Amino acid sequence: MATPTRTRTGDTALTTAEAAFELLTCEPAPLVFDARPVPGLPDTTMPLDELRKLLVYGRYDSDTTDELWRQLAHHAREWGPAWVVGAIGVALPALMHLAARISRGYTRHADDVDSEVLAGFLQALRAADLTPPRLWLRLCWAAWRAGAAVVKADAGEELPLDLSTGSRSPRMPYGHPDLLLGRAAAAGLITAEAAELISATRFGDAMIAQLAAEKGVTAPVLRMRRRRAERVVAAAVTRGDLSGPIRSSGHREAAMAP
Repeated sequence: MATPTRTRTGDTALTTAEAAFELLTCEPAPLVFDARPVPGLPDTTMPLDELRKLLVYGRYDSDTTDELWRQLAHHAREWGPAWVVGAIGVALPALMHLAARISRGYTRHADDVDSEVLAGFLQALRAADLTPPRLWLRLCWAAWRAGAAVVKADAGEELPLDLSTGSRSPRMPYGHPDLLLGRAAAAGLITAEAAELISATRFGDAMIAQLAAEKGVTAPVLRMRRRRAERVVAAAVTRGDLSGPIRSSGHREAAMAP
């Protein structure tokens, strides 16, 4: 499946952030990150644009990624606005990817999606608990939820006048499984916590036993919650509920309830 792209013809929150990042990392005095305290990264200092390239083209385990983003979040919180811009700039490839997925099919809301994705990420960068694992995943989920809320609101608008009538086969949803999970959470079919659990354990490298210990439950209980949420998502895919505009289900899946 090709990576979703979107041509940004004007200034949006994300393109403005990219321009600021380019100024921050240009010669003669680019902002430099000390990678030496981060296990798994090169034992050196490097400009932030080089760090971003390293992350885009390299593959790092969750421990390395967590520690990197703890450092960047700490710098953003303690070292001033330049490091806020710098941390956002490092995340921009992922944020643009998320925004493109969310706004696909919602072109008129694309600028708003960009703004909310950035705002959601920035809020999490400033306020998220840096101690628990999967920090990068949690930052991305905050950005996704904020952007998805824009297109979720679109479901309440009037139906188009040229809406076709009659029965048809449901369209299959598109994209990476994380896209389906995000759409299911935005629609209220499962909780954001359940979506994160599935993503972290099915497509990431988190272990059920580790997560269960963090949440104070047993591994079988957490597996049951994951299975329940996965069944809800699978049924929604079969019905075609995760294709087209995101519509609230009117109830919320209780997969993460005690």
